[in-house]
Amino acid sequence: MAWEFKNGIPIYLQIMEGIKTRIAGGLLPPGSKLPSVRDLAAQAGVNPNTMQRAMTQLEQEGLLYTQRTSGRFVTEDEAKMKELRSSLSEKYVEELFTQLSRLGMSREEIISEVSRWRPQEDENVNKSSE
Repeated sequence: MAWEFKNGIPIYLQIMEGIKTRIAGGLLPPGSKLPSVRDLAAQAGVNPNTMQRAMTQLEQEGLLYTQRTSGRFVTEDEAKMKELRSSLSEKYVEELFTQLSRLGMSREEIISEVSRWRPQEDENVNKSSE
């Protein structure tokens, strides 16, 4: 997992967002086992306590679960997965509208542009979430 962190946003929140995106996008499929907290922390270049905080929060949100001797896994709860995708899509649409509104575009203009948009032939939409 490649990690890039932005200034001004707590790292554990950015880790959570990255894992949520990977789950929603299928890079971490339901039921898949995650690497250990130490391994994930080393990959991300963060303190293991920071990674543990993110993992604990994701468990509290029901996106991950722990099996005592086997490790941590992605939920297989379809309702949770649907809720996650809906939540992320709402966030991304809001960000898109905010950015385009700052350019002076009206709601109608934004909707028109979005409905006309087509991905480039060689573009893989999932690459943007990696």
